[in-house]
Amino acid sequence: MQNAQLIGLSSQMALGRELDVIANNMANVTTTGFKARATRFQEYLMPKASAETFQRPDRKLSYVIDSGTPLDLSQGPIEATGNPLNAAIRGEAFFAVQTPQGERYTRNGAFELNPQGQIVTSDGYPVLGDGGPIQIGQQETGLALGPDGTISTNQGTRGRLRLVTFASPQALTNAGGNLYSSQTPPVPAGPQGRIEPGALERSNVRPVLAMTRMLEVNRTYQLVSDTVSRLDSLRGQAIQRLADVGSA
Repeated sequence: MQNAQLIGLSSQMALGRELDVIANNMANVTTTGFKARATRFQEYLMPKASAETFQRPDRKLSYVIDSGTPLDLSQGPIEATGNPLNAAIRGEAFFAVQTPQGERYTRNGAFELNPQGQIVTSDGYPVLGDGGPIQIGQQETGLALGPDGTISTNQGTRGRLRLVTFASPQALTNAGGNLYSSQTPPVPAGPQGRIEPGALERSNVRPVLAMTRMLEVNRTYQLVSDTVSRLDSLRGQAIQRLADVGSA
């Protein structure tokens, strides 16, 4: 009975983790360039040591363990905005951004010009070009973004947005503010990423599917919770009966 409760609790922990992931995805349905995460679980069999000499050998117990939350890199819908400082990426590339914590990466191409004339993210972090942050003079006009990421004004080319990719993009970790960090250095994206000027990539979360899955997980969680509660009640009754027999 205790094993059944432990298996139920492992299932509840896994389902609770999945609910957290789904809730975070749902909260970012309207976040530009957001990439959803999924949940992956695997079976863990116990016991490793078993008593095979009994008439009825021990049965292996199947627990649930969390095996990660992979990043869904599928393309989000691209929406034309006409804003020359908006850029959407097609492919699995990322923009490089300079933050106080170091270089970070994002798919959010809703860029702005700060008072110093630098192209920055909506949080004010400088967007990196091939030679570092891209600077636009206050008197320059006619800012334009090309499909290759080249930024030009009436004074000529001012830089090119740096697109990067990773050998293992699933190793990217969320760094807050729709940014990612990586333990391994990126490489130039090359043909793996191209820019669509004057457009933004919307979140790739599919809200109807996410809501349906949330309802399914909630129902399953409640079912497991009820089962664990019943097992706990039966255990209590068994202990009480044993106590009554011992005192008789």
